[in-house]
Amino acid sequence: MLLLIIKRMANAIFVILAVSLLAFTIFKFLGDPVQLMLNPQATQQERDLLTERLGLNDPVPVQFAKFVFNAARGEFGMSYRNQMPVMEVIAERFPATFELVLVSSILALLIGLPLGVFAAIRGGTVMARVFHLISMIGVSVPAFVIGIMLILVFSIELKWLPAFGRGKVVDLGFWTTGFLTPSGRAALVMPSISLALFQISFIMRLVTAEMLEVLRTDFIRFAKARGLKARAIYFRHGLRNCMMPVVTMTGMLIGDLIAFTLVTEIVFQWPGMGFLFVQSVQYVDIPVMAAYLMIVCCIFITINLIVDLIYVVVDPRVDQLVRGGGNGH
Repeated sequence: MLLLIIKRMANAIFVILAVSLLAFTIFKFLGDPVQLMLNPQATQQERDLLTERLGLNDPVPVQFAKFVFNAARGEFGMSYRNQMPVMEVIAERFPATFELVLVSSILALLIGLPLGVFAAIRGGTVMARVFHLISMIGVSVPAFVIGIMLILVFSIELKWLPAFGRGKVVDLGFWTTGFLTPSGRAALVMPSISLALFQISFIMRLVTAEMLEVLRTDFIRFAKARGLKARAIYFRHGLRNCMMPVVTMTGMLIGDLIAFTLVTEIVFQWPGMGFLFVQSVQYVDIPVMAAYLMIVCCIFITINLIVDLIYVVVDPRVDQLVRGGGNGH
């Protein structure tokens, strides 16, 4: 497992450097930081001082090296719009996005996995066909349409849930959470359902397809011949043997959710990182945009590493393949 982690970390360094170059390019060539940070009445002397302080007179390779060094320490400068350190601005928004993605992912796994198994073992029933129809809708309909429909029904018509915002949150010092207040939990319901519906549909269809393949194998027939209980056959033996692609796609979907929650956050005015990124684009807040790219890159790398470690737990042969250089011997 240690060798697997070392190899993945080596690959991660190259990925981070490539994304750093992209973020630096945005930071360097998209707009003039001096013009954006100073008011139009600033003198030329003030502009020259700020240019020198930002290091914009240095050669481009030197600027890139400084950018990478500062990014490694979590320093991305000041937000043009908020006039605050960028990491402080992102730290204020990250808990909202994390809690939304956490609830959505839990819903997707708790609902998608059993529905996928049920649709595989009861494929000809009316209920299984209904689940397949719902999954087709979840995959086909955009998240913003689902969000608008949820607001229309549960906020405007029934008035059960809040239409926007995060509700009342509790400040724990290092974290702000809505889990501890009734309004915070109520505000989470519709955005998490809107975000989770595609995941539920995708996981269900993936599990169904993989389970149908596994149920045709000889060891499942042997387990049935031995008289094992249906729950043990389908969940302990069947589901575990189709978990590799499920783990892969679930990890990628979680990464996608963190990176691309902006549509759901805009619809529900959810004060998270996605909404912050959209605002930074509108106001050309380049440091926030660059930091967002770097943070999303690190999140994807971390999730991929966790997925690789789960591989080893689910299927120990993966660790043997890594030790053997990938030739299986």
